[in-house]
Amino acid sequence: MIRNFKRTAAVFGVVAVSSAALVACGDSSESTDSADSSAEASAESTDGAEGTGAELSGETGQLVAEGATSQQNAMDYFASRYAEEVPGATLAYNATGSGSGIKQFLGNTVAFAGSDSPLKDGEVEKAAERCGGNEAWHLPFVIGPVAIAYNLEGVDELNLTVDNIVDIFQGKITNWNDPALAESNPDAELPDQEIKPFFRSDESGTSDNFQKFLAAASDGKWTGEGKAFPSEVGTGANGSSGVASEVAATEGAITYVEAGFAEKKANIDFGSGPVELTDEAVAAALDSMEFTTEGHNMAVDAEALFSSDAEGAYPLVLTTYEIVCSAGYDETTSNMVKDFLNVALDSQDEELAGEGFIPVTGAHADRLREAVNAIQ
Repeated sequence: MIRNFKRTAAVFGVVAVSSAALVACGDSSESTDSADSSAEASAESTDGAEGTGAELSGETGQLVAEGATSQQNAMDYFASRYAEEVPGATLAYNATGSGSGIKQFLGNTVAFAGSDSPLKDGEVEKAAERCGGNEAWHLPFVIGPVAIAYNLEGVDELNLTVDNIVDIFQGKITNWNDPALAESNPDAELPDQEIKPFFRSDESGTSDNFQKFLAAASDGKWTGEGKAFPSEVGTGANGSSGVASEVAATEGAITYVEAGFAEKKANIDFGSGPVELTDEAVAAALDSMEFTTEGHNMAVDAEALFSSDAEGAYPLVLTTYEIVCSAGYDETTSNMVKDFLNVALDSQDEELAGEGFIPVTGAHADRLREAVNAIQ
């Protein structure tokens, strides 16, 4: 269940990236030998790694990764679980942003990168070189739904169509008792009150994905794009906590923000009736995800996801990838990457949901497990 949970502003300690990180790549023949050795080690040893649903190698040491800030709280939780399941193993995740994480991954200074967006065309070839001539995989691991948060006294349930949302953030609907909003909420008494939109003033993956959603779901009525949100309508605030705080303090306010920051969340009509933001609704959207890549490389087709209107599904989600080498790691790094990601898959629980993320289940969880276990 998604809770009305507001993340704290506490800064989590991060271990600095070390030049001695376990991230070396070998050539393809070494990769094959490593895969064979890894399989033998996995079959023979699960010392200190008994509490999970996957068989772990028990490899110890420090695993270094870097990237998206959007998944930092999830990675902190996964890291604590990893240390419990594999005594002597730790994760150092440096939350410097998606771009920096990809740069460090391509430079072979971290084992994997966290990114809110897939690799660009020019980065795919560089990633293959970094992985010893092997494909880099996008694993959509951390799912953070984006909510439409609002502050409207006396209105505990609000329904909005995609067109309503577009018109509000384009300044075409400016009052809560607008006839278009009344039509979407026949059972609610909407006040004669000014709508006060808030948007992210900083560049963010959330703004980027929200604009992609608006464009895809509205058949192009929204024309903005990129990490910088248009500033012509509404008021800007810095970061997710900034827009959430402004909405909480401002009567009549509305914003887009990760679900963990939202108090009141609007139901969204994606085309088949209003959908409440729940674990089940997000899972329904994830199960039908399409990809622009093949096999275990799962770069999400964002346009197809955001334009979907399946009944009961909530497709407005921020998907954060773990970008990994499919092969080419040395044996130690391969074992640690697989152990960490398997522990993360076994930690899709209420504590993760309490941080505002959606635990992955069903078909998507199965896809991820198969991919993790196929890493060499």
